[in-house]
Amino acid sequence: MPVSRVITWEVTASGGYETVWAVFDGDGLRARGRAVGTLPEPYWITYELLTGDASGSRSLDLRHDGRGGWTADGRRVDALDGALDCDLGLCPLTNTMPVLRHGLHRTPGEREFLMAWVSVPGLDVEPSRQTYTHLGPGRVRYASGDFRSDLTFDADGCVVGYPQLAQRLAPR
Repeated sequence: MPVSRVITWEVTASGGYETVWAVFDGDGLRARGRAVGTLPEPYWITYELLTGDASGSRSLDLRHDGRGGWTADGRRVDALDGALDCDLGLCPLTNTMPVLRHGLHRTPGEREFLMAWVSVPGLDVEPSRQTYTHLGPGRVRYASGDFRSDLTFDADGCVVGYPQLAQRLAPR
C-alpha cells in the first residue's frame, strides 16, 4: 500500500532547507520537492522525481528512457549509460532511491551504482560511482570517491540524517 509523506530537512551543507512531498510504493518513489540554499550561492530549486517505470531561473530536463539511456535537455549523455538513478547535489532524498530499491536500510549487503549526478545550483550532469553499504538497521554508509558518510534512514527507507549535509526536522 502506498505511503505518503511530507518531509523537511535542514540542509546544513547549503545553509538552507528542503521539503519533499513523497509517495513510497514498494520500490517506487514519486516526489515533488523544493529546496532553498545560500551556499555556494543563493538558489531556489523545485524538482519532481519518478522512479520505477517512469523517468524526471535555470532548468534541467533530465530523463531516463527506462532502458539505461539518459538525456539532459534533449541531448543524449552516453557517459550515464547504465545509471538507474539521479543524485541531485545537496538533496538527501535522492540517496533514498538506491537504498530503497535494494532494501539496504534493512538488509545486509553492499551495492555499487553509477548515478547521474546533478550539481546544485549549476545543474551540470556527470557520472558518479557510488557505493552504499548496510551497517545495521536504518544505517547505511554512502561512499563516492574519497567521500564517506554514514546515513540514517527511517523504516520506509527515507533519509533521516546525512552528517555534514542534512538532518530531517521532526514533524510538529
